[in-house]
Amino acid sequence: MTIDRRKFFKSIAITGMTIIGVNASGAPKAKSEDEETEFYGILYDSSICIGCQACEKACAKAHGLPEPTDKPEVGVVRKTSENQRCVLNSYETSQGEVYVRNQCMHCNEPACAAACLTQAMYKTKEGPVIWREDKCMGCRYCMISCPFDVPKFEYGSTNPKIQKCDMCYDRIIKGEKPVCVETCGDALFFGTRRELVAEARRRIAEIPELYVDSIYGERVAGGTGYLYLAPVAPGELGFDTRIQPSSYPALTKGFLYSVPSVFILVPTLLLGIHEATKSRKTKDENHD
Repeated sequence: MTIDRRKFFKSIAITGMTIIGVNASGAPKAKSEDEETEFYGILYDSSICIGCQACEKACAKAHGLPEPTDKPEVGVVRKTSENQRCVLNSYETSQGEVYVRNQCMHCNEPACAAACLTQAMYKTKEGPVIWREDKCMGCRYCMISCPFDVPKFEYGSTNPKIQKCDMCYDRIIKGEKPVCVETCGDALFFGTRRELVAEARRRIAEIPELYVDSIYGERVAGGTGYLYLAPVAPGELGFDTRIQPSSYPALTKGFLYSVPSVFILVPTLLLGIHEATKSRKTKDENHD
């Protein structure tokens, strides 16, 4: 069988460009104007939250989900689901009953986005981590990789989606606040991540007897878009204390950059040869 020379060399050119692109990805890049955009986030103050669930109901209404009917109850752990993007839980702590809100943490370097093969799970330049339906192939790697167990799959749907908080990204790009922040107004504070950290430190400094001197999310998993202030340690509020401080995608960066080009060249070269011969084979079969 002969190979169309034009298509063959075109495939080789594509292969070369792929290798150059991969090798260049390990080198430092100058930041563009978009990359310098500060991430937005939300600061949650559990010392103010009264567990009214107004944020839950507003979220459900804004995203066409069923209104929650169960209530926060000590000893019962409510979890996000395909029908609920955020939940409030109640814990009996060393400082009495304390509420805590759970939703997507919008990591600075999200493991879900790193694991996604099609960039369906995507970290926007504004900060929110969003799911893009048109790119999803349904592998659910995002669910497995998330250290906070957030993305949920609609198993019972004929057209399943991944449900998770997107921080009302459609509102943020219009210059509006997320609907939960707009509804609550007291326990939730919206702003750039720099502003959130400064606000949290200001509150701790002003009322040190009220807060634990720690901002949960400032460093955990490489830093998150949701930050927490609380009168007790994270372990008393149901947070997994085993989550590492550095980002999870960072664990594989060094390995990926050290992979020899031959491991990329060979599969890509074979793919190029396959594409160059495929149309020729089809023509021969039709002729026969």
